[in-house]
Parts: sequence; C-alpha cells; structure tokens
Amino acid sequence: MEFAAPEGFKIAAAVSGIKKSGLDLGLLYSDRPATTAVVFTRNAFPAAPILVTREHLKASDNTTRAILVNAGNANAVTGESGMNAARQCAAELARNLSCKPCEIFLSSTGVIGRPLPVDKIFAQIPFLIRTMSPAEVDAFSKAIMTTDTVPKVAAASAAGVRMLGFAKGSGMIHPDMATMLSYILTDAKVDFPTLDKALRLAVDRSFHSITVDGDTSTNDTVAVLANGASGITPSPEAFTAQLTEVCQTLAKAIARDGEGATKFVEIQIEGAPSDDAARTIGRTIARSPLVKTAIYGCDPNWGRLICAVGNSGIPVAGEKVELFIDDVPLINGDLKLVAEKLKSKEVQIRVALHSGPGTATVWTCDLTEQYIRINADYTT
Repeated sequence: MEFAAPEGFKIAAAVSGIKKSGLDLGLLYSDRPATTAVVFTRNAFPAAPILVTREHLKASDNTTRAILVNAGNANAVTGESGMNAARQCAAELARNLSCKPCEIFLSSTGVIGRPLPVDKIFAQIPFLIRTMSPAEVDAFSKAIMTTDTVPKVAAASAAGVRMLGFAKGSGMIHPDMATMLSYILTDAKVDFPTLDKALRLAVDRSFHSITVDGDTSTNDTVAVLANGASGITPSPEAFTAQLTEVCQTLAKAIARDGEGATKFVEIQIEGAPSDDAARTIGRTIARSPLVKTAIYGCDPNWGRLICAVGNSGIPVAGEKVELFIDDVPLINGDLKLVAEKLKSKEVQIRVALHSGPGTATVWTCDLTEQYIRINADYTT
C-alpha cells in the first residue's frame, strides 16, 4: 500500500552513522504550526529529549513545526550533557528551518546511557531538509526502528481529513507506555483540548492495551500533530474514532512484532466488574510469562490463565469463570482441539467472568527463546 503525508506535511530520513548500519535519523515537518498533543512515558527516568520537548511544548503553547527522531541512541540517563545535546539539536534544526527552537519536538530511541553524537546529527540536517517530501514514508518508518523486524505505518481518511501514523517498538512493551515511539500526522483543524482528549482516549484503547514483556522505558512517546491544512474541523467523536483506528492498527503491529514472537494473541475479557477491571485482568494475563510460554508451546494449560486472573487483584466469582481459545472451551473441554488451535499464528483468548458489565481487549504475543537471545546480546 502506498502512503503519503497529509496536506502540509513533509517527511525525510537519513543515514547518520549512529546505528551500525542503515537509516537512523528521521524528520517530520509541517509547513505551519501544528497543534500538538502527546503522551509520554511514566518511567521515573525520562530521557533528555522528553524533558526538553516538554519545555518546548510549554513555551510554544503546544505547537510544533518539526519532529527530529534518531535511532540507535536513547540519550537517556545522560545527565546535563544529554540535555545540552538535545537542546543543541533543536537549535540547529530550528536555525535551518527558520523557526523557533521551541517549535522542535525531539525523540530518541536505542541504547540507554551513551552520549548522543550531536555532530553526526548536525551533519545530516541539511540533507534532511533538502530531501523532505510527502512521499518519504517508508524511509522514515525504517529510520526509527531498533529491534523491530518490520516498519509500522497506518493511515485513515474520512470526510476530507487525512491521517498518517508511524510507530516503532518490539521489546520493553507494556501499558502506560513502552519502548515505543509513535507519531500521528493529520491535516484536520483541531484545538488543543479536543486533540489532547482524543489522544488520551485513543491511547487507552490501543497503546495502553498491548504488552510484550511487562517492561516500560525512558523514551516512550505518542504524539499527534494537527496542522489544519485541510481547513476541516471534524466532530470530536469522528476525529477520536479516526485517531483510535490508526492507533490500534499501530499498537497491534507492535504486538505482532514482539521480540522473538511467533504468535499474535488477542485477549478478550467480558463480565468484569468494570471496564477498568477488565483491562487490568487482560493486562495481567498478557504479561504472564507462564501464559505466554504455554501459548508458544501450544500447551492447553488453562490453570495458568486462571492463576493470572487471580493475580490481577480484581475480585471475581471464580467458580463462574469460563475460558475459551477461538471459542473452544478450555475448562472441561477438548484439550487436544485447543492444542491444535494454539498452533495458529493468531490466537484469540476469551475470558468470561460473569461478575459484571466490564469488557476490554488486550493484545500481546508469545514468549520464546529468541526473546532471551535478543536481549542478552542487545549492547554486545
């Protein structure tokens, strides 16, 4: 599928040498100030680009002209030198774009604790600006990857409003953000309160509903930029639905690409005391190593699912719980048939709790030996 940026946006990517090989520097540019809403990591050690971008959004009244992203180096836990490096990158890009430094949004992803090679980024800024166009979607999606095996892009169009989203993420993925970056561009005309509310609702139903390994990170970011170039102001409900669609597509792509994963898993919770309770139960199941390894091994050990429900801390009527794999009952069911169902590349788990009206859907993947290999060798 061919993708292109919404009206008023341009995209570029470059090889800077921060990573050992390949594209590792990306630029998203709006030809006018774009209203910007963002959800950042809740990790206690946010990276320098997040801290600087928070300052910028406050100074710019939540508007952005450009996002600069590097892969291969997180610029996290780098102290004052990391803050200075981020500010230098913003100032240099702003100078080349003839905008204010506070209109620059910064992101980094990669290894934590290493100095950011500012000179390598400076050297590629003229190239990024010279080559940016609406069509450089594939290049940008690859430039922000780390352990990802595939780029992640999603688009939606409705009533004259276009939306294009990017994401990266494969490991250290868990609700309340994760080792993931996501940027959504739209030419809709949306004020900040509406945009912020829409993003938070969309994130709760997407990026906060995935887990790969239960770990979050220092650099997690989801941002949406609305530059109004279409001149169309959609209803809040329509805009939120469109944004949620894009976010869910990207979130599922991250879960499918979990480090070492061989299976994509959808967990549907129904009959919980509330929607929040359902989401908590779904997340607990999704991050359970015992559940995830059983799925990998096609082992219909439903006791692991029951234990995960009990570990969630949500009171439910235990004697009423029903479990299904692709609508095949697990408890007192045909376990040989369940084992066959678990061989599929896509597995659906349904948990019926009969303890209230709450529902939720959570996405995850299986846990394999390859996950250990990837993370045992990450910096070496």
